[in-house]
Amino acid sequence: MHRKIEISERTVIFTLALLAAIWLILQIRDILFFLFIAFLIMTAIFPIVSWLDKYKIPRPVSVFLIYVFMIGFLGISFGSIVPMLVAQTTTLVQTLPGVVARVLPYWTINLQTVFEQIGPISENVLSVTLSIFSNLVATLTVLVLTFYFIYERKNAHTILTDLLGSTMGKRAGELLLSIERRLGAWVRGELLLMTFIGACSYIGLTLLHVDFALPLAIIAGLLEIIPNIGPFLAFIPAVLVALSISPLLALSTAALYLIIQQLENNIFVPMVMKRSVGLSPLITILALMVGGRLGGVAGAILAVPILLVFEVLWAAFLQTKNPS
Repeated sequence: MHRKIEISERTVIFTLALLAAIWLILQIRDILFFLFIAFLIMTAIFPIVSWLDKYKIPRPVSVFLIYVFMIGFLGISFGSIVPMLVAQTTTLVQTLPGVVARVLPYWTINLQTVFEQIGPISENVLSVTLSIFSNLVATLTVLVLTFYFIYERKNAHTILTDLLGSTMGKRAGELLLSIERRLGAWVRGELLLMTFIGACSYIGLTLLHVDFALPLAIIAGLLEIIPNIGPFLAFIPAVLVALSISPLLALSTAALYLIIQQLENNIFVPMVMKRSVGLSPLITILALMVGGRLGGVAGAILAVPILLVFEVLWAAFLQTKNPS
């Protein structure tokens, strides 16, 4: 018995529209990336702008003051840290083969092979860093987009209503507000956690007289942005450096990192993150793996915020399907 399969006009139009949307997203993925970065920055600094609104300070002036403060702070910080960081990191790189040889004398490790494997990763990190932060045009584009996100935020409801209609515009506005809250909590929480981990690591390593305290502390702070895996990755080089001096110092360094992580997990994370970014560790690790495979270092870093966006969208979809 033959069955006749009919494809409706609506199905054809929907399929073509979906393919066209996918093609368009692929063509403008760089622009979407900049928009997402700008939106992330906006979620982090908008509470400061709202606080300045109470003192009748215009939003363009508020954003300008925040930009000046951020750029000045980064300039002063890097100006004072970079020379010491370069000197200590150069020495660390030069002495690392000897450290590994002293710590693991019976292991047969071809360091050249290891460095060849690390090379592509380093090149990837360098290319991402240069393309996002060191490229003046890209940085200015993100800052300008962030400015307009903040400036036009008060008109978001009107813009969405004009584009989507009253009902859909209201739903879209509520959805964007929910995404903004989740991402803002993540950004501000991550910045505080990175600062906390970096500062505690530097103070502890300095008190223990571990060599290369500054670059090791910065590594610990930066890797904090990678959930679950980052702290473990930061633990390894610090213990190796300490172990090259004495086993007791290595145990002390391991204890230091353990204490810092316990303080973070039991006190600081609940206080900073609260319940806004609670994700399953398994889901987070899978998101990091997928993000790293698809987008390299940048994909791994942005995996969690993108996951938060999809979580909000999925919750809204389920609420639409089951309004009760």
